[in-house]
Amino acid sequence: MKRRTSLPCLVACLLVAAAFAQHVEAQRRRGGNYRVCGDPTVRCGAGVPFQPYDMPFRLPETAVIWESEQFYAVVLKSMRVKEDWDECERHVSEDDRLEAQRLFPRNKVFASRCQEPGTLFYTNTAPGQRFMAVYAGRTRAEAERTLERVRATGKYPGANLRRMRVGFNGT
Repeated sequence: MKRRTSLPCLVACLLVAAAFAQHVEAQRRRGGNYRVCGDPTVRCGAGVPFQPYDMPFRLPETAVIWESEQFYAVVLKSMRVKEDWDECERHVSEDDRLEAQRLFPRNKVFASRCQEPGTLFYTNTAPGQRFMAVYAGRTRAEAERTLERVRATGKYPGANLRRMRVGFNGT
Protein backbone atom coordinates (compact mmCIF):
# COMPACT_ATOMS: atom_id res chain seq x y z
CA MET A 1 0.00 0.00 0.00
CA LYS A 2 2.83 2.38 0.80
CA ARG A 3 4.41 1.96 -2.66
CA ARG A 4 1.24 3.07 -4.45
CA THR A 5 1.07 6.38 -2.59
CA SER A 6 4.80 7.09 -2.85
CA LEU A 7 4.89 6.68 -6.65
CA PRO A 8 2.47 9.59 -7.33
CA CYS A 9 4.43 11.70 -4.82
CA LEU A 10 7.68 10.85 -6.59
CA VAL A 11 6.21 11.75 -9.98
CA ALA A 12 4.84 15.04 -8.61
CA CYS A 13 8.22 15.90 -7.07
CA LEU A 14 10.00 15.17 -10.34
CA LEU A 15 7.57 17.39 -12.25
CA VAL A 16 8.07 20.25 -9.78
CA ALA A 17 11.86 19.83 -9.96
CA ALA A 18 11.77 19.84 -13.77
CA ALA A 19 9.64 23.00 -13.83
CA PHE A 20 11.99 24.69 -11.35
CA ALA A 21 15.05 23.71 -13.43
CA GLN A 22 13.38 25.10 -16.56
CA HIS A 23 12.64 28.39 -14.75
CA VAL A 24 16.25 28.66 -13.52
CA GLU A 25 17.58 28.01 -17.06
CA ALA A 26 15.26 30.67 -18.50
CA GLN A 27 16.49 33.19 -15.93
CA ARG A 28 20.12 32.32 -16.65
CA ARG A 29 19.49 32.74 -20.39
CA ARG A 30 17.82 36.09 -19.88
CA GLY A 31 20.79 37.21 -17.83
CA GLY A 32 18.85 38.68 -14.97
CA ASN A 33 17.50 41.56 -17.06
CA TYR A 34 20.63 43.62 -17.45
CA ARG A 35 20.48 47.43 -17.44
CA VAL A 36 20.50 49.35 -20.67
CA CYS A 37 22.94 52.21 -21.14
CA GLY A 38 20.48 54.91 -22.15
CA ASP A 39 22.84 57.89 -21.81
CA PRO A 40 25.52 57.83 -24.52
CA THR A 41 27.67 60.32 -22.57
CA VAL A 42 28.18 57.81 -19.73
CA ARG A 43 30.54 54.84 -20.05
CA CYS A 44 28.47 51.66 -20.26
CA GLY A 45 30.83 48.94 -19.05
CA ALA A 46 29.22 46.34 -21.29
CA GLY A 47 31.09 43.05 -21.62
CA VAL A 48 30.88 42.96 -25.42
CA PRO A 49 31.41 45.62 -28.09
CA PHE A 50 28.33 47.19 -29.66
CA GLN A 51 27.82 48.92 -32.98
CA PRO A 52 27.19 52.70 -32.83
CA TYR A 53 23.54 52.15 -33.84
CA ASP A 54 22.92 49.53 -31.10
CA MET A 55 21.27 50.12 -27.73
CA PRO A 56 24.07 48.91 -25.46
CA PHE A 57 23.39 47.05 -22.24
CA ARG A 58 25.53 45.41 -19.60
CA LEU A 59 26.08 41.72 -20.22
CA PRO A 60 28.95 39.31 -19.65
CA GLU A 61 31.56 38.54 -22.30
CA THR A 62 30.41 34.91 -22.35
CA ALA A 63 26.82 35.83 -23.17
CA VAL A 64 24.92 33.55 -25.54
CA ILE A 65 21.29 34.70 -25.37
CA TRP A 66 20.52 37.54 -22.96
CA GLU A 67 17.87 40.25 -22.61
CA SER A 68 17.96 43.63 -20.91
CA GLU A 69 15.56 45.08 -18.42
CA GLN A 70 12.41 46.62 -19.85
CA PHE A 71 12.68 50.25 -20.88
CA TYR A 72 10.73 52.82 -22.86
CA ALA A 73 11.71 54.14 -26.26
CA VAL A 74 10.17 56.67 -28.59
CA VAL A 75 10.06 55.23 -32.09
CA LEU A 76 11.06 58.07 -34.40
CA LYS A 77 10.93 56.32 -37.79
CA SER A 78 10.07 52.88 -39.08
CA MET A 79 9.99 51.06 -42.38
CA ARG A 80 8.58 47.78 -43.62
CA VAL A 81 10.72 45.04 -45.12
CA LYS A 82 9.50 41.75 -46.60
CA GLU A 83 11.16 39.50 -44.03
CA ASP A 84 13.82 40.14 -41.42
CA TRP A 85 16.35 38.07 -43.39
CA ASP A 86 15.44 39.77 -46.68
CA GLU A 87 16.55 43.23 -47.61
CA CYS A 88 19.27 43.47 -44.97
CA GLU A 89 20.58 46.58 -46.68
CA ARG A 90 17.26 48.40 -45.97
CA HIS A 91 17.30 50.26 -42.67
CA VAL A 92 17.29 53.79 -41.30
CA SER A 93 20.57 55.36 -42.39
CA GLU A 94 23.41 56.08 -39.99
CA ASP A 95 23.29 59.73 -41.11
CA ASP A 96 19.63 59.94 -39.99
CA ARG A 97 20.52 58.27 -36.67
CA LEU A 98 23.41 60.68 -36.04
CA GLU A 99 21.18 63.67 -36.85
CA ALA A 100 18.64 62.45 -34.29
CA GLN A 101 21.42 61.76 -31.78
CA ARG A 102 22.48 65.42 -32.00
CA LEU A 103 18.92 66.42 -31.03
CA PHE A 104 18.96 64.17 -27.95
CA PRO A 105 22.58 64.13 -26.72
CA ARG A 106 21.78 62.47 -23.35
CA ASN A 107 19.40 59.82 -24.74
CA LYS A 108 20.79 57.03 -26.89
CA VAL A 109 19.35 56.97 -30.41
CA PHE A 110 19.42 53.42 -31.74
CA ALA A 111 18.25 51.63 -34.87
CA SER A 112 17.35 48.05 -35.69
CA ARG A 113 19.13 46.09 -38.37
CA CYS A 114 18.75 42.69 -39.97
CA GLN A 115 18.83 40.02 -37.24
CA GLU A 116 21.79 37.71 -37.56
CA PRO A 117 23.70 35.64 -35.01
CA GLY A 118 25.86 37.92 -32.90
CA THR A 119 23.56 40.94 -33.35
CA LEU A 120 20.92 42.56 -31.20
CA PHE A 121 17.17 42.14 -31.35
CA TYR A 122 14.37 44.22 -29.85
CA THR A 123 11.20 42.88 -28.27
CA ASN A 124 7.72 44.30 -28.74
CA THR A 125 8.39 45.24 -32.35
CA ALA A 126 6.60 43.96 -35.42
CA PRO A 127 8.29 41.40 -37.66
CA GLY A 128 9.28 42.94 -40.94
CA GLN A 129 9.83 46.36 -39.37
CA ARG A 130 13.08 48.27 -39.05
CA PHE A 131 13.07 51.35 -36.86
CA MET A 132 15.02 54.16 -35.27
CA ALA A 133 14.18 55.10 -31.68
CA VAL A 134 15.44 57.20 -28.82
CA TYR A 135 15.82 55.88 -25.27
CA ALA A 136 12.99 57.37 -23.21
CA GLY A 137 13.64 56.02 -19.70
CA ARG A 138 12.65 53.29 -17.28
CA THR A 139 9.33 54.77 -16.19
CA ARG A 140 6.22 55.85 -18.04
CA ALA A 141 6.59 59.40 -16.68
CA GLU A 142 10.14 59.72 -18.08
CA ALA A 143 8.92 58.30 -21.38
CA GLU A 144 6.07 60.81 -21.65
CA ARG A 145 8.50 63.70 -21.06
CA THR A 146 10.82 62.34 -23.76
CA LEU A 147 7.91 61.97 -26.16
CA GLU A 148 7.01 65.64 -25.53
CA ARG A 149 10.61 66.67 -26.34
CA VAL A 150 10.51 64.62 -29.56
CA ARG A 151 7.21 66.17 -30.64
CA ALA A 152 8.55 69.66 -29.87
CA THR A 153 11.22 69.21 -32.57
CA GLY A 154 8.51 68.84 -35.25
CA LYS A 155 10.75 66.34 -37.09
CA TYR A 156 9.02 63.06 -36.21
CA PRO A 157 5.23 63.46 -36.55
CA GLY A 158 4.51 59.73 -36.16
CA ALA A 159 6.62 59.29 -33.02
CA ASN A 160 5.16 56.82 -30.54
CA LEU A 161 6.06 55.18 -27.24
CA ARG A 162 7.09 51.55 -26.99
CA ARG A 163 8.08 49.46 -23.99
CA MET A 164 10.74 46.97 -25.01
CA ARG A 165 13.85 44.99 -24.19
CA VAL A 166 17.03 44.70 -26.16
CA GLY A 167 18.48 41.23 -26.50
CA PHE A 168 21.67 39.63 -27.68
CA ASN A 169 21.76 36.39 -29.65
CA GLY A 170 25.33 35.14 -29.81
CA THR A 171 24.47 31.70 -31.19
